[in-house]
Amino acid sequence: MKKIAIIGRPNVGKSSLFNRLIKNRDAITSDLAGTTRDVKRKTAIIIDKEAQLLDTGGLDKGCELFDKIKEMSLKAAYKADIILYMVDGKGLPEDEDKKLFYELQAMGKDIALVVNKIDNDKMKEKLWEFYEFGTDAIFGISVSHNRNTVELLEWIYDKLPESDKIKEDEEEVAVEVIEEEPIDDETFFSQYAEDEEDDGFIYWDEDEVEDDSIFAQNDRIKEFDENDINHIKIAIIGRTNVGKSSLLNALLGEERSVVSSVAGTTIDPIDETINYKDKQLTFVDTAGLRRRGKIVGIEKFALMRTKDMLENANMALVVLDASEPFLDLDEKIAGLVDQNRLACIIVLNKWDIAKREEHDKIIQEVRDRFKFLAYAPILTLSAKSHQRVDKLHDMILQINENYSQRITTSRLNEVIEKALRRHTLPSMHGQVIRIYYATQYETRPPKIAIVMNKPKGLHFTYRRYLTNKMREAFDFTGTPLLFKAKKRGEK
Repeated sequence: MKKIAIIGRPNVGKSSLFNRLIKNRDAITSDLAGTTRDVKRKTAIIIDKEAQLLDTGGLDKGCELFDKIKEMSLKAAYKADIILYMVDGKGLPEDEDKKLFYELQAMGKDIALVVNKIDNDKMKEKLWEFYEFGTDAIFGISVSHNRNTVELLEWIYDKLPESDKIKEDEEEVAVEVIEEEPIDDETFFSQYAEDEEDDGFIYWDEDEVEDDSIFAQNDRIKEFDENDINHIKIAIIGRTNVGKSSLLNALLGEERSVVSSVAGTTIDPIDETINYKDKQLTFVDTAGLRRRGKIVGIEKFALMRTKDMLENANMALVVLDASEPFLDLDEKIAGLVDQNRLACIIVLNKWDIAKREEHDKIIQEVRDRFKFLAYAPILTLSAKSHQRVDKLHDMILQINENYSQRITTSRLNEVIEKALRRHTLPSMHGQVIRIYYATQYETRPPKIAIVMNKPKGLHFTYRRYLTNKMREAFDFTGTPLLFKAKKRGEK
């Protein structure tokens, strides 16, 4: 599959074009320079051919962060097969743009000059100034007004091989991706943006969580899906500057995500898939989370994207900075794992610079603070030096097996029977409480139905007792274990 890189200076419309070509508002767009920082990769259908589209950060100089963004953007351009070099048609041609354009052109790349923001017929006159670049592949378009994009689309299509055509039975879903009217992120997210008091974490709303929300609404055992169980979606979460992007790079073995000392470097969630021991591991580097009062500008959009990623993930790596004191915010971020019922590994990063005499104390503090994640193993590592990062891949596979396992009804009931013999159920208002049997009705995470005469009689302390007995009998390390008390025949 051919790679198409969209590159150019900040604020020329790269992410808007990217969103239009993939027919989805995937990349965050705004008027703020440096909104896109990492390279986003998505598959686009150009008429009836597939291509991998790369949205890159702006080619700008300045601080350490912008220098790293430029470096990663150019690296993506050098590896691409087709380059769409975007410029702002409202300004004058820049010498730096010409220099880079000639350099890429000399490498034998298929490259087009895309002059954006030619919003009306009068603006077409501005297009002549850009013929200084010395190319016939020049397209004056307006992404926001959806003008004159067909010729660009056809040019890209001609550069893609016939072998990348989608299958005939998929053609009916292959639409011309440039026809949809654009909707900016601010409009799209306005339905979610509410003015709330600065009294906690942006997603932390206990009123939204019902007491019985951990239970599914059906009692059918989820059928085994080979593709599902072999594809593990892992969200890397934590507050700003704990080393999430460094961890992603270490896990992938390449500089995939921009790393800098600037808090909040990652804006768009960045996902990357690798194959490891016949499994697909998709890692998602999410935006660093802050308290609501600390969130500024486009960061609110980034946090909403992070929430969406968590809802679609199977597992979370909760990254903590072992070199600094833990905060209440760390606990609230970890609470998102519990809220989404994800498998979990607690990653203590920067272990190489943590105080050695306090190692045991740090581990104990994690266990004391994150009691609701008592099932999650703790791995100490250094993403920067790659110390013990290699252990994480195998741990992810093991926890995925636990998260996806199906325990037979007979084995479950053996454990329940032994637990009842050891401690009988207390009565409720003089009524005898009986458990008839237990059966697992869902996986990822494992969910167990306890069929009994008085479901309300299953006190939370006895449910916790049963959970502990199940964990003693079966390996549920790294995964939540959920129970539903119900009557016979109840759905």
